[in-house]
Amino acid sequence: MSEREKARLVAWGHEMYRVHQHLRDALADAQDALSGAGPPELVRDLLVHCRGFCSALDRHHRGEDAVLFPAIRSAHPHLAPTLDRLTQDHSMIAHLIGGLEQALGSGDPAPVLDRHLEGLAAIMESHFRYEERQLRGILAELELDAPVESALGRP
Repeated sequence: MSEREKARLVAWGHEMYRVHQHLRDALADAQDALSGAGPPELVRDLLVHCRGFCSALDRHHRGEDAVLFPAIRSAHPHLAPTLDRLTQDHSMIAHLIGGLEQALGSGDPAPVLDRHLEGLAAIMESHFRYEERQLRGILAELELDAPVESALGRP
């Protein structure tokens, strides 16, 4: 394997972490906007901002479920229980996103929206940390010939 190929493989782990950090930052921005601590334009555009965050998180998880996890499962069948747990988390997070979007669409007050964001933040952070611990080393050796956008759903 060439140095360039090895660097690309190691980059998958770094890219996963980068995407996760982008999503963490986007959620923090949404929480700041809701609390009024963010810039005025974020406060005015909370609905758009939260929907953008939710869409990016959903794309990320769909990419993992459709492209990344099948490749890992094929190369590392012993990780099936871990991948199943992560996929189950994706389903739970999608449910939480649906609740947030419904609350946003209903014009629920800030305290209700804040509870939705707090719950989503807690589950998302737990999920990301577990995924990073379990998969980062595996990604360093994974041979995956796919665009980053399809495997990690660029936010």
